[in-house]
Amino acid sequence: MRSPLPLKKMEFERGDKVEVCSQEDGFLGSYYEARIISNLRNKRGLYVVQYKNLLEDDESGPLIETVYSKEIRPLPPNITNNTDGFSLFDWVDAFDNDGWWVGRITERKPDSDYYTVYFAYFGVEIAYPVSTLRIHQEWFKGKWVKAKF
Repeated sequence: MRSPLPLKKMEFERGDKVEVCSQEDGFLGSYYEARIISNLRNKRGLYVVQYKNLLEDDESGPLIETVYSKEIRPLPPNITNNTDGFSLFDWVDAFDNDGWWVGRITERKPDSDYYTVYFAYFGVEIAYPVSTLRIHQEWFKGKWVKAKF
């Protein structure tokens, strides 16, 4: 599987909305929406971000942390699904635990809008409503492309 990190670095500015790819064990390959707080130009390739859905340990407010530019990508564009929804084996992102997780469609639940998604990294399948799924896209050479692993 291709690395989830961007291959072309971008310069982000204060206020830009981005996604940060987690590098922590148990969260590897998940994406979290954030906003750029600061571009640490004096420390090449570092940014301070404030997460949209993640909180500080004491839950006093949104989590703020310093991340490397290689962990940041712009927000992906919305891709409208066709009227039939997703297809078997489509690569998707499922919104769960405050972030987007990369998986693959393995089943559409009969007579419902739920899809089963397989997460290879964890070896589990979970059913999600279509409203919490999006087509997975990769930031590749400065452009968004539909994932083809």
